[in-house]
Amino acid sequence: MAQGSFVGRVWRDAVEGPSVVTFRAGRVIDVTSRETPTMRDLLERDDPAGWVASAAGPDIGASEALLDGTIPGVRLLAPIDLQAVKACGVTFARSMIERVIEERAAGDASRAAAIRDRVGAIIGDSLKNLKAGSEKAAEVKAALIEEGLWSQYLEVGIGPDAEVFTKAQVLSSVGHGADVGLHPVSKWNNPEPEMVLAVDSRGRVKGATLGNDVNLRDFEGRSALLLGKAKDNNASSAIGPMIRLFDAGFGIEDVRKAELTLTVTGEDGFRLDGRSDLSLISRDPLDLVAQTLGRHHQYPDGLALFLGTSFAPIMDRDAPGQGFTHHLGDVVTISSPLIGTLRNRVRLSTECEPWTFGAAQLMRNLARRGLL
Repeated sequence: MAQGSFVGRVWRDAVEGPSVVTFRAGRVIDVTSRETPTMRDLLERDDPAGWVASAAGPDIGASEALLDGTIPGVRLLAPIDLQAVKACGVTFARSMIERVIEERAAGDASRAAAIRDRVGAIIGDSLKNLKAGSEKAAEVKAALIEEGLWSQYLEVGIGPDAEVFTKAQVLSSVGHGADVGLHPVSKWNNPEPEMVLAVDSRGRVKGATLGNDVNLRDFEGRSALLLGKAKDNNASSAIGPMIRLFDAGFGIEDVRKAELTLTVTGEDGFRLDGRSDLSLISRDPLDLVAQTLGRHHQYPDGLALFLGTSFAPIMDRDAPGQGFTHHLGDVVTISSPLIGTLRNRVRLSTECEPWTFGAAQLMRNLARRGLL
């Protein structure tokens, strides 16, 4: 893992609940306290990196052992707790085209290749370096309308308003090493490797981590009104492994230039490699934050914001022209030299561990521990 100021959350059997932790000199330090009982409280501080640098707490094991899942009675959780989990869609030209293809294919993977060829022939490289909401974007919009290819996805991809949706419910995201879930009805789906911003209640970005915005392409392709079902299912939001806090050595400029790599390895021997380059994003990360949180919409506990992906899963897996879809047992690995690695195994949402530890359980647990 990169050098920097990292914070996260773990489940500790010893306290029958979650703790806020940091890495220090290769060790995991539990910094949970009455003044900072949750990650939400930590990120509301003006200088969370400065605070964790000197925060006292018990040593609960080696950092590598935590990432490997080998500390007895301790396991990694998603590094957020009370924050809303929001996501931005269609923030890269390449992913925007894939959304158009899904819509035209009406969720049928067998039709995607032919539609992809036609759209590509018409659009060419006209979307390269195109900034959403610009005068050039308006010209491209007019040309696409003339070609009969206008779409709701092109509207949010190059128009003035970003797509921002609720990815998951508070406390429902899973962490590094956990299973991620697919709705059992889905037949066409994929991972989405993304950078995730940790934002406080005042809209200040305090750090970043990695996320897998698990997506059901067949559901969303049939109708954009099925976005909730395509995106929000048990264990369909993975975030981690830790939040790297902004400090003198890491900030928003590093996020803007970040490169994420993706590897999917299947039990059938299949391997898919991909990447997402944040420098190609059509909307600046801070603009996405401003479109999500402000006078028009408040988040008193802050939010985790998925920034979207430039990864387009078009490699054939099962048959020519069918493109990629997950098989159960796939292992998805998302990495960044800035953050570390988020790794999860794919299962059905109905077979993943049920989500049962909600806000009421968290408050009761913290109260029993004398932290509230």
